[in-house]
Amino acid sequence: MKKHLFFAVLVLLSIPVLAQGTAGEDANYEHRYLIDMPTAGVLKKGFVGVSSDVLPYGILVSRLEVGVFDDVSFGISYGGANLIGSGMPKWYKLPGANIKFRVMQESLLYPSLTIGFDTQGKGEYFDSTDRYAIKSPGLFVSGSKNFAFWGFLSFHGSLNYSLEKSDGDNFVNLMVGAEKTIGKQVSVMAEYDFGLNDDGKTAYGKGNGYMNFGVRWTPGVGFTLGLDLRDILSNKKWSPGAADRGIRLEYIRSI
Repeated sequence: MKKHLFFAVLVLLSIPVLAQGTAGEDANYEHRYLIDMPTAGVLKKGFVGVSSDVLPYGILVSRLEVGVFDDVSFGISYGGANLIGSGMPKWYKLPGANIKFRVMQESLLYPSLTIGFDTQGKGEYFDSTDRYAIKSPGLFVSGSKNFAFWGFLSFHGSLNYSLEKSDGDNFVNLMVGAEKTIGKQVSVMAEYDFGLNDDGKTAYGKGNGYMNFGVRWTPGVGFTLGLDLRDILSNKKWSPGAADRGIRLEYIRSI
């Protein structure tokens, strides 16, 4: 019952209102994540964001974020596998929680810097190793820098230490990414997760890292739609083959 109530709240908060999305030159709000990697973006004070990732194997991951103070946001998330399709859903073991605190604003010479904590991974949850297919970021520090270049060009980097280490691979990890606006309503992005914490003998990655691509479109009614291709390099051991296709939906509005 509690699980169903959680998703009902997310649906109610997802009712669209007039607000800018996060894609294109006209975006008024920052990306807090590119595809899977955390950026230095923080939700503005007094705003709430609701997003959902629809992934293979009927996986749905929903996240609720709130800008509680200037440069501080907090969020909760939950999901599971086989939620779309037939058969019994396989809920995640625990809800996820995330908090972000921006410690340095972007300037002409320096990037913005944010420290945070996020326990929400992506993909299936494997009870045997007590981890998600794509590990949660855990503790992280992220930097982002924007440039005016035929619109905007942004670069992102993140160091993280995941708390999912039952597989024996708990090395500090590195992620890098970039976003380019295309017109007023569209952005394209790419990220590379080095997978340094997921390349051991008992890990689920092959050591190639995770390369992901995405497209974001804001149709102008407060709604951002995203299409993602994950694992272009076929790094995952549990399901080798073509890249995973996913959909992201997002709303942001003032409280």
